[in-house]
Amino acid sequence: MNVAFFGSRTYEPPFFDRANADGRHQITYLEPRLAPETATLAAGHEGVCVFVNDELSAEVVERISGHGVKAIALRCAGFNNVDIDAAEKHEITVVRAPAYSPASTAEHAVTLMMGLNRKLHRAYNRVRDGNFSLAGLMGFNMEGKTAGIIGTGKIGQGVARILHGFGCRLLGYDPYPNDFCRELGLAYVDIDELYAASHIITLHCPLSPDSYHMIAAAAIARMRQGVMLINTSRGGLVDTQAVIDGLKSGRVGSLGIDVYQEEADLFFEDLSTEVIQDDVFARLLTFPNVIVTGHQAFFTQESMEAIAETTIDNLSQLERGEACPNQVTRQRHYRRA
Repeated sequence: MNVAFFGSRTYEPPFFDRANADGRHQITYLEPRLAPETATLAAGHEGVCVFVNDELSAEVVERISGHGVKAIALRCAGFNNVDIDAAEKHEITVVRAPAYSPASTAEHAVTLMMGLNRKLHRAYNRVRDGNFSLAGLMGFNMEGKTAGIIGTGKIGQGVARILHGFGCRLLGYDPYPNDFCRELGLAYVDIDELYAASHIITLHCPLSPDSYHMIAAAAIARMRQGVMLINTSRGGLVDTQAVIDGLKSGRVGSLGIDVYQEEADLFFEDLSTEVIQDDVFARLLTFPNVIVTGHQAFFTQESMEAIAETTIDNLSQLERGEACPNQVTRQRHYRRA
């Protein structure tokens, strides 16, 4: 299959070229993201390969369909950026790379927790300046603290396993309980109980109309004073302005995010010599109790290998006319992250 690979970064071709070592697919690596103004680059290709910040609105889907595209291959698990109805209307098959390395994201979520708790970002900079004072660096023992995990699919399960090892009390919220998590001692509770009881709340659920801005002012008001919030799922789960208000009031004691609702114009780019135009994001960066990483939770050697292999396998199955278990349709609702 001839595939246009949008939003390509320098670290990606080696993984995809190895997965495509037999040369079955002809991949054209393109730096621009897929958007209405770049859709013409799909001309002459049977498929497009896209990532989390590529835009596949109804308009874009219609445009690439007009250029002959018959397949959309997501090199990620989430598909909230794809208009599935439009894809089905234009007879374009959508496939994704689910559960490529849940451990990578789970471990990054816990890394954010530990960094925030022990103030590692502040300690690192302080020591480099020759300041060895411990003032303002006090953390807390993870052992005995209550961690609320929203979404207990493969990633949430990985977080539960790690936090169980720390000796945390585990609470979970998920319409589809996970037996492995229950065996660890995780108790499933309603969302209000999780908010009220948790010292740490970590999000591992997909973005959908129902989960959009689930962490907003009303939810934050029901949380424990000084709660730590972690989001490595999708930026749209969190109302950023509401969290900023929570940080200012002290209701939110610390925040660790690897995703941001308006990240498309920020993440995966070097903007170090430019002025950040997003005032909300810029405000976030002023808080000493906030750690932001640029959508890197997935970014491990093992994860990249799995993404590349799954994506190439998906394309091969479509080319052979076989049913692909990773196909996304209107009827198939993926309930977990």
